Formats: sequence, structure tokens, C-alpha cells
Amino acid sequence: MNVQDKIKQQIASDKIVLYMKGTPQFPQCGFSAKSVELLKASGAEFSTVDVLADPDIRQGIKEYSNWPTIPQLYINGEFVGGCDILTELFQKGELQRMVAKTK
Repeated sequence: MNVQDKIKQQIASDKIVLYMKGTPQFPQCGFSAKSVELLKASGAEFSTVDVLADPDIRQGIKEYSNWPTIPQLYINGEFVGGCDILTELFQKGELQRMVAKTK
């Protein structure tokens, strides 16, 4: 299985998937920590992929989404964005609505 197929499988495996640096318990960058915080505040049940644990995934997800930075959030298989976009969506109440639709 190539890295793009692996990413497709990861995104399909859960309704909400966050590609991040580290884990929710031990985030390895401030943007990843903030993204986890926003998802939790939105009541999301989500899975994560630690891009630091797999360099192929770290590069592959950037190519998959055509987005240069980590973290990256996917809801129902669709790319939502990174930390800045999540913050903006949360402030408008849109992230909470998106999360509610996955339940």
C-alpha cells in the first residue's frame, strides 16, 4: 500500500481525523495543541495521526491535501484546514456545527 492509499484509509476510518505533531496527551507543537483544544471544546470524538512518527505520512498528507502545514483536520473525509481555519470556524460556531453533524 502506498502512502496516499494509507492516508485515504486513515481518513475513511473515522468521521473526524486530525493529523498533528505528537498526540492529544503530548502535542509537540502549539498549533497541534490548539487544534486538539478546539476539537475537545466542540465536543468532538476524533482520532489522530502523529505525523512525527511516520515521515512518509508527514510529507504525504501535505501532498494529499495540497496544504503545506500540520495540523490538518478532516471531517467526513473532507479537508477542513489547519489551526488558523479551525480557530476562525470555532469563533463563528461553525466548527461546533460541523462536529455535531458527525454524531
